[in-house]
Amino acid sequence: MNPLTKALLLSWDLRPEILVPLAMLGALHFAGWLRLRRRSDGRFANWWRLASYTGGILILALALLSPIAVLSGQLFSIHMVQHLLLMMVAPPLLLLANPFPTFLWALPPRIRVAVAAAFRRLARWLAVSSIFSRTVLKAASPASAWALYVLIFFAWHDGNAYSLALRFGSLHGLEHFTFVGAALLFWWHVTGAAPRVHPKPAQWMRVAYVLAMIPPNMLLGVALSFAQTPIYPYYESVPRLYGLSVMDDQVWGGLIMWIPGSMMYVIAALVLLARLLVSAEHEGRARRPHPPVLGLAQRHNDSGPTAVACS
Repeated sequence: MNPLTKALLLSWDLRPEILVPLAMLGALHFAGWLRLRRRSDGRFANWWRLASYTGGILILALALLSPIAVLSGQLFSIHMVQHLLLMMVAPPLLLLANPFPTFLWALPPRIRVAVAAAFRRLARWLAVSSIFSRTVLKAASPASAWALYVLIFFAWHDGNAYSLALRFGSLHGLEHFTFVGAALLFWWHVTGAAPRVHPKPAQWMRVAYVLAMIPPNMLLGVALSFAQTPIYPYYESVPRLYGLSVMDDQVWGGLIMWIPGSMMYVIAALVLLARLLVSAEHEGRARRPHPPVLGLAQRHNDSGPTAVACS
């Protein structure tokens, strides 16, 4: 193996400020999953939800602690892979597990009851028309979540903001935090995970909501791929790896954002469409008139009556 490749593969940045919270989130979810599984016989705490949440935690660890995090400071294309994992892969996996009820069951009984009561009070406040409820509902609406997602996505890919984030570790951490936070809010409306403060959007609306993210994503990817000059001068000041020039690296980063990034939303839309078709099929079967059920017809012969059941 190439010595440079070997060194990079072994370059894990196990920062405790990231590793410890991820481990705690994973442990709490697993504890709640076990408790809920015992009480519900696996009906609500099933294996695919555990796998989905665990996969989301592992993807976050891969993006923030693995050689991907180290290489992101050397190669723009790897940095785009990191952003893709943080915004388009890990958040939907976490939310597909519907982790909020599971976290509640990880808490001691008294705290669990208190937290549940607090959310019930919040629900009552939001049900009453007031400045507070209107503000909260507007801020958490699908339109606001979509706009915030796009705003943060473009803001951190501005040349100045991007370079500052790479030069200052605390700012880079803030970038990742806002990426994940905005993505969780965006995918929350797609997955319908608890707790809900809005009615669950119709399936076709969620399809349109996801597909509406493709044009902004493609716009950034195309702009990066076809730029004639380096957009991020920071990469001109670092050693170039594998003979990849700054411009070639930028083109690859744009293509990663453009094609695999857009495909993430296409895949999500296809999954939602498949569920919509299955639901429509089930509703069609439920509305379809059942064939008449005939009663028992008696047929007499020499040996006596014989009952023949017809259906």
